[in-house]
Amino acid sequence: MRRVPATSKILDVGCGNNSPFYIKSNFPEFHYTGIDIGNYNQTKPLLADEYILTDSLGFADAISRHQNKFDAVISSHNLEHCEDRWATLQAMLSAVKPGGGMIFLAFPSEKSIEFPNRSRTLNYFDDLTHRGNPPDFDMVLSLIEDNGFSIDYSVRMYRPMVLRLLGFFQEPFARRKNIILQGTWSYYGFESIIWAKKNF
Repeated sequence: MRRVPATSKILDVGCGNNSPFYIKSNFPEFHYTGIDIGNYNQTKPLLADEYILTDSLGFADAISRHQNKFDAVISSHNLEHCEDRWATLQAMLSAVKPGGGMIFLAFPSEKSIEFPNRSRTLNYFDDLTHRGNPPDFDMVLSLIEDNGFSIDYSVRMYRPMVLRLLGFFQEPFARRKNIILQGTWSYYGFESIIWAKKNF
């Protein structure tokens, strides 16, 4: 978020888990719009400037009504839950402003179907709300580039060194207790991450 200019318009797609509260608390200058299909784990004050609730079938359509509007679109672990992930991704891309608007995507890596089962999700299929298989990383990149974006950063399995080492040292305890700890996802490379900028 620190790469996005102050006073930017932000769209948070699948904004559960108190995301409106945390983003607006840390970046109050942003004009924040959240969209979701329900009040998922919104236990803190709802600080969103705009908060949109829709149903799962109309999710992509609700996003597509905001063409070329946002300086940044955030989608953190949303694609894998969507009825139509490709229509949703297309709608998110269309919502980004041309000439430098950005999109951030995080979703489970394709390798996560091979990871051990773990409470709070390490194997993709641990989460029963995940649909199908993990998003195809190459297809996601291709669709982004086909929509006039350049890729600033992409990684199939996000494994930053410090968190990966933390996960490595904690893994025997985490495995024994069947839990996820800080660093577990980085140790395994659970997340795929993409940052892209819209050129036109």
